[in-house]
Amino acid sequence: MQPTLRASFPAAALFLLGVAATAAAQQPDPFGARPAGAAASADDSDSESGLVPGIDQRLGTTDSVVYRLASSSRLDVKTGKAGLFGFAGHAHVIEARGFAGQVVYYPGKPSSSHLDITVGTDSLEVLTPPDTAEIRKVTESMRGVLKTAEYPEIKLTSRQVVPSPDGFHIVGALTLVGQTREIPIEVVARIGLDTLEAASTFAIKQTDFGITPFSGGPGGTVKVADRVTFDIRAVAVRVDEPQAHAEREGSARAH
Repeated sequence: MQPTLRASFPAAALFLLGVAATAAAQQPDPFGARPAGAAASADDSDSESGLVPGIDQRLGTTDSVVYRLASSSRLDVKTGKAGLFGFAGHAHVIEARGFAGQVVYYPGKPSSSHLDITVGTDSLEVLTPPDTAEIRKVTESMRGVLKTAEYPEIKLTSRQVVPSPDGFHIVGALTLVGQTREIPIEVVARIGLDTLEAASTFAIKQTDFGITPFSGGPGGTVKVADRVTFDIRAVAVRVDEPQAHAEREGSARAH
């Protein structure tokens, strides 16, 4: 009887594992809904961001949720061969090191949701190319173009939010060097109970904000392109509503 008992342990273990796997597979996916009601699958990720769009259905009973932008977020400006911060025709990537922001999401009425992001212009750091001397030149040119002493912040605020199959279409108000312009932004979003992830890439023209593209080099041969690209990969963490309300009240009194 003893050998038979030993042989039953592996079989019992496999049986229990099979039961556990079946039970897990039968659990409903909390991200079964997408912003516009389109079906989603585990492989239905946005090809560029790698983010799987979705909304946790457990948020359906919540009036509103406030998410605070986390330090793990990434906000970059890319210039291609030449751009807003371009120098000598090289490609550059500039990263925002200092930023703050929040998203207020209304599950029952997504179009009432809104976002606010603020970037400190003195926190912008040139990452490429790796040449130290050129980085210094690019940084000096960037600070001059953005007039950082006069305009210490870049702001992005939503003015209109419309749900889309992968997230939201947003009409945002971008304030740069004291000029505010509306820009269309497509956002891929994954909204969970405690964390919101979002990705967006959009482009602007310097001249739309009253900026004259840089021209220099021998005989003015180095021309700065008008178009620059913003690349945002945001991670935001849920804030308790009493805390968020107190902070909003404090901000309102300060202004």
